[in-house]
Amino acid sequence: MTVTVRDAETLVRSASGEGASPRLAIVLKGYPRLSETFIAQEILALEQAGYSFDIWSLRRPTDRYRHPMHEQITARLFYLPEYLRDDPRRVAGGFFHALRRLNLRATLSVFLRDLRRDFSASRVRRFGQALVLAREVDPAIHHLHVHFLHTPASVTRYAALLTGRSFSFSAHAKDIWTTPEWERREKIGAARWGVTCTRDGRSELRRVAEPGHRDRVELVYHGLDLARFPAPPEEREPTDGSDPARPVRLLAVGRAVEKKGFDDLLAALGRLPPALHWRLVHIGGGELLDTLKSQAEALGLADRIEWRGSQAQGAVVEAMRQADLFVLPSRPAGDGDRDGLPNVLMEAATQKLPAVSTDFAGVPEFIENGVSGVLVPPKAPVELAAALERLIVSPAERQRLGQAAYQRLISAFSFEAGVSRLDALMRPLAAPRPRP
Repeated sequence: MTVTVRDAETLVRSASGEGASPRLAIVLKGYPRLSETFIAQEILALEQAGYSFDIWSLRRPTDRYRHPMHEQITARLFYLPEYLRDDPRRVAGGFFHALRRLNLRATLSVFLRDLRRDFSASRVRRFGQALVLAREVDPAIHHLHVHFLHTPASVTRYAALLTGRSFSFSAHAKDIWTTPEWERREKIGAARWGVTCTRDGRSELRRVAEPGHRDRVELVYHGLDLARFPAPPEEREPTDGSDPARPVRLLAVGRAVEKKGFDDLLAALGRLPPALHWRLVHIGGGELLDTLKSQAEALGLADRIEWRGSQAQGAVVEAMRQADLFVLPSRPAGDGDRDGLPNVLMEAATQKLPAVSTDFAGVPEFIENGVSGVLVPPKAPVELAAALERLIVSPAERQRLGQAAYQRLISAFSFEAGVSRLDALMRPLAAPRPRP
């Protein structure tokens, strides 16, 4: 393992002028997380471009597996106290340090205004974490970059105000749609710049921003580094669902949460003709897993479905290579949560695996209906069932769509282009600042 994990209080900070590489601090809600490999991919690519990072995580992850990229990242990793009661000494140290040396009065004014609009223990916790970050962040770093515009951006904004640093953000999906408008507007106004990974998300953030701040939000697709994936299979067995010995293999990958729409998938599978032979593999953990299993039992589908739980990335890619059709029926959740452009759709495309998904959020930015995949309306099991049946019985159509998805990926979703744009935005802000 190459990631260095050290307690922030005992950090012996590097001397000023250590090397000439651009330095930044990256703030995340949890690191490392298997579901956020797009972030790891970006950090690793920027390290390879010469950046030096410190990663600050608001909580410790609980994932069973790590992605191989996490082992390659050399950034120093620090954890803030997830709850202020976890480490009151660090929190108190942060407060008294801010009282003596930092811009506490102006930051308190902003925090108290936020607290009046969001009177919650979570808001207080964000401020306490910001006090710790402001005290312990390497003085040689003068710009903070945060992933996700909700809780992590609050901590980062307060820490930036306390220390006089600048900050920028990457917004993704849930954070765009569940953060109050007033909070998004003010964070965009306070940030130097921000990026998001779908046109849908950019439009929403520009809508809520003040007119003079709208151009601060740019569209930067994550893309995929194809070098991390094996070449796609030469061909797949042309099964059509007519032979019980050779069922069409369906694959769904994602956490069992409302926004993934897996209950819609089960409802659609329950509508397929009984004589059609298929099997479904689901990969992912999640709070609704038991509910989905019960739904499958009630629909009489249990013997056709394999629930593999959370898996390492290599196992996910191998499942994609073995599958005939990928399914992800994304939809809006009741609390406003939603996907952006799910990376897993692009990962399926690396293996020329055709996908059925929904005409929702950022999905249509990658899948053109009938050209590089099939889209149905969200929360529409009847339409989803019809699309699945049509593709299960047509191996030639599956092959055509899989080939088109692969070509779409390599022609329009260049990972290198996204990293190049981030480099252009970050580098002017990332020069190490001299120590006083």
